[in-house]
Amino acid sequence: MRILFLSHYFPPEGNAPATRVHQFCRRWVEAGHEVTVITCAPNVPAGKVYDGYRNRLYQREHHDGVEVIRVWTFLAANAGTVKRIANYVSFLLGAFLVGLFRRSPDVLIATSPQMFCGVAGAMLRLVRRWRFVLEIRDIWPESITTVGAMRKSATVRLLEHLERWMYRRADRIVAVGEGYREKLIERGVSADKVTVVTNGVDREVFTPRDPDVGLRARYGWSDKTTFAYIGTVGMAAGLDVVLRAARTLLERGRADIHFVIVGDGAERASLSARAAELAPGMVTFTGLMPKADMPGVLATVDVCLVHLRAAPLFETVLPSKMFEAAAAARPILLGVAGHAAALLEETGAGVAFAPDDAGALADAAIRLAADPGLRAELGRAGLERMAPRFDIDALAARYLDELTRVTAPQR
Repeated sequence: MRILFLSHYFPPEGNAPATRVHQFCRRWVEAGHEVTVITCAPNVPAGKVYDGYRNRLYQREHHDGVEVIRVWTFLAANAGTVKRIANYVSFLLGAFLVGLFRRSPDVLIATSPQMFCGVAGAMLRLVRRWRFVLEIRDIWPESITTVGAMRKSATVRLLEHLERWMYRRADRIVAVGEGYREKLIERGVSADKVTVVTNGVDREVFTPRDPDVGLRARYGWSDKTTFAYIGTVGMAAGLDVVLRAARTLLERGRADIHFVIVGDGAERASLSARAAELAPGMVTFTGLMPKADMPGVLATVDVCLVHLRAAPLFETVLPSKMFEAAAAARPILLGVAGHAAALLEETGAGVAFAPDDAGALADAAIRLAADPGLRAELGRAGLERMAPRFDIDALAARYLDELTRVTAPQR
């Protein structure tokens, strides 16, 4: 097959959407298919183009056998509203125009969010009549109103109309979790039109390994039990709860427990400043680290912390960082309700606490810090019961089967 994939994010960016697209596309190339990704110059989260790249109208490269076409976009940091919308719309226009003059693929995929990437795919479906698979990794615009990035308004209502139009144009919708599938059905999408292919983990990359003693010494963690959040430090993550829990632990005299925030995003600077005042010495912000370093970081910290703000929409989410922690045999401390909490309970891979509840987070941290045997038991459970269910090789094959069905001659 010839597969054309529209994605706002792609390596060397290391966020979850870039990783997902790369993981699948690389495996489809290895299976003998021709894959092209239309994306932009790597720049997240700071809105600054990575070294070795330029923000040009059009540039072409190859990455692990995948043809990568990068289009010009208005660059904006992962913060604010107006500039980010300009960034999104400029990608829509660039991806649509480049796609318009491409040789016809057997199937077009566009991944949302950001939603305008999906709209670009729907527009190409309308004009070029290509078979179109829309991938939904988050429900926009509901998610941006949930975190308070936008308020209900005429603009949001317009986006909701655009959202429904995008769903109608798709020949097939691939959702990353059963919760998202349920949301789509609530919006009137036929259940037969939606399939689920979750995020996954490369179990050859994320494996149990010895901790990096030098890393622990460099950051001063050698004599502490470390709880690490690894990912985008944005509004949805709700990491203010970590600061409040750290303050509670400090007041209880538990400076032997330490929180680590690995990553960058719109909230990092303000959270770092507040942490220095609220809980000095209790929280380390490492900033952005290369994706290639994450297996070593996971092996070095004691517990992987996963958290999203308390909101009904986020009860549909299965964070991919859970699968990476499980494959690395790290216990999970989970502050996400709904489907993620049910998965954690089913597999026994960690301990859950109520989202946004700093006291519950502090209590769970004390419990895990006191019991290395429990941490090891939870880590083994994740490795044996969770990680195999989300093996990326199996998921890529399942996705490919879905694409084959979409491209089959219509009777």
